[in-house]
Amino acid sequence: MTRRSIEVEGLHHSGNPIPAASRVDRLVVTGGVYGLDPATGEVAVEAADQVRLTFWQLGRILAAAGACFDDVAKLTFYVKTKELRPTINEWWLTHFPDPYSRPARHMLVYDDLPGKILIQCEAMAIVPDDA
Repeated sequence: MTRRSIEVEGLHHSGNPIPAASRVDRLVVTGGVYGLDPATGEVAVEAADQVRLTFWQLGRILAAAGACFDDVAKLTFYVKTKELRPTINEWWLTHFPDPYSRPARHMLVYDDLPGKILIQCEAMAIVPDDA
C-alpha cells in the first residue's frame, strides 16, 4: 500500500502539519474541509457562503486526489447549529441529484469548531481504478 498527502492551494490547517486529505491506494479520506474564501483567505462570513465554499473546497480536494463527487462513499458534517441543514441539503442535491446514488451522510452539532467556522465536513471516497 502507498500513502500520499493531498494538498490544494490556498486551503490550510492553521499552524498544523495536516494535509487536506490522505490517499492510500484508492481510498481518499479528508481532514476537516471548511468554507475558506479563496478571494480573502478567510472563512466566509455568511453561513450559506460557508456551506457553498465547503462543497467547492471538497470538490478541489477530490480532484487533486483523482476522484470526484461520484466517488464519495460518506460525508460527515460538523455544524454549530442544525439550522444549516436546509442549506446543506440544497448543495447536497446539487452534487448528488440521483436519489438512488448518494453517499451515506451524518450531521453532528459540534460547538467547538475553531474561530468563525460554522460548518466543517469530512469525506471518504474511492478513486476509480483508472485514476
